[in-house]
Amino acid sequence: MKPSSYTPEMEEHIRLFAATLNERDLRRYAAVEALKLGHGGIDYISKLLDIDPKTISKGIEELRKKT
Repeated sequence: MKPSSYTPEMEEHIRLFAATLNERDLRRYAAVEALKLGHGGIDYISKLLDIDPKTISKGIEELRKKT
């Protein structure tokens, strides 16, 4: 199943914002976006931001440890 996707304009906003973040914040931001999308979100955000899916999974793990 393909996750809901963002409009091209929203994708550009996400990329521009992500480019301003340090490594830790980018990892966590990517994790939040992937979680919002649900199933397939990690792959979608990984391709959108050109980062490894494992990086996003690590971000998800970090977010879950904080709660």
